[in-house]
Amino acid sequence: MAIDEKATNLQGKNPQRKYMWYTNMSMRRYAPIIVLQLCILSGEPVAAKVPALLVFGDSTVDTGNNNYISTVVRSDFAPYGRDLRLGNGQPTGRFSNGRLTVDFISEAFGLPPLVPPYLDPSANMSSLASGACFASAGAGYDNATSDLMSVLTIWKELDYFKEYAAKLRSFQGEEKAQETLTEALYLVSMGTNDFLENYYAVPHGHGNAAKYPTAAAYGGYVLGVAESFVRALHALGARKVDLNGMPPMGCLPMERTLGGACTEEYNAVAEDYNAGLRAVIDRLNGELGGARIVYGDVYGPVSDALAHPAAYGLENVEVGCCGATWRFEMGYLCNARTPLTCADAGKFAFWDAIHPTERLHRALADAKMNTTLHVFL
Repeated sequence: MAIDEKATNLQGKNPQRKYMWYTNMSMRRYAPIIVLQLCILSGEPVAAKVPALLVFGDSTVDTGNNNYISTVVRSDFAPYGRDLRLGNGQPTGRFSNGRLTVDFISEAFGLPPLVPPYLDPSANMSSLASGACFASAGAGYDNATSDLMSVLTIWKELDYFKEYAAKLRSFQGEEKAQETLTEALYLVSMGTNDFLENYYAVPHGHGNAAKYPTAAAYGGYVLGVAESFVRALHALGARKVDLNGMPPMGCLPMERTLGGACTEEYNAVAEDYNAGLRAVIDRLNGELGGARIVYGDVYGPVSDALAHPAAYGLENVEVGCCGATWRFEMGYLCNARTPLTCADAGKFAFWDAIHPTERLHRALADAKMNTTLHVFL
């Protein structure tokens, strides 16, 4: 049984057993990762099996593209980024107090510790050749979801990637660029906005969502778009893909009940979607020549951190660090004048009402490297 499949089968069962499974896997699987990180710290060269990290998705992986488009979904202001030491505590457009999962994954592969946003006018091909982010906060697989917030659709993200690939060929030469594009890791993470910002938030859903009577039926549509997107990436040369599932979205601060409990209806939708995504991945791996697509388990690691906060150095997993109510603040509602923002975000799982803190992002990256992404080392 594959590692990620076993982790998935433990979901919904004894949480202590699942925690022990992750701990045991850490003992057996972290060795190559630790060696790689020691090489990075010592300055020794690391053989790069993954020469670049290319990122597509929503706010959980957007490293700053929304700074350069006309949208209200932005985080290029304090206190966002206040703990980003590599950025001198300045806001970068990341929806967190510090680095994101993709930044930690990039570093684990021996690549730069911050993945640059493709739309940053100051970024050049020297920096983008080892990684580029095309993600847009607020985006979904459903174009109608992205249109709600005037952000990049998934297909616009793909258009920017095509533009990037052409620039890379000019910069590296055809042969070297083809090697980079073939050996790069393509990370895709979105889907939550399709449900929370569209299907459930808008009466009867917006656009395509309005056509489906149940969340499960709409989930089938979203999965179809995800599959089409990966097929499009493959046609453009992608061979290593990390296709991420959804988190326990009912446990996000904004979606918890007034009593603080997770909204289990939303979690059930996420689990059903994730099961469907694994089936999509199995099909793609069987049909796309030369491709290796892995299921990026977000649900399991986040659930584990929320169930066992002390093991992750966390003290608060129910509300966000930023805000006065700690349940609704995000984006412009989380700003430098927001009262009662916590002093130590490292003790919180969530930075605002939706997004993880740097600490939770790091834990998620560690879990992913430990269970699925290590196959690309």
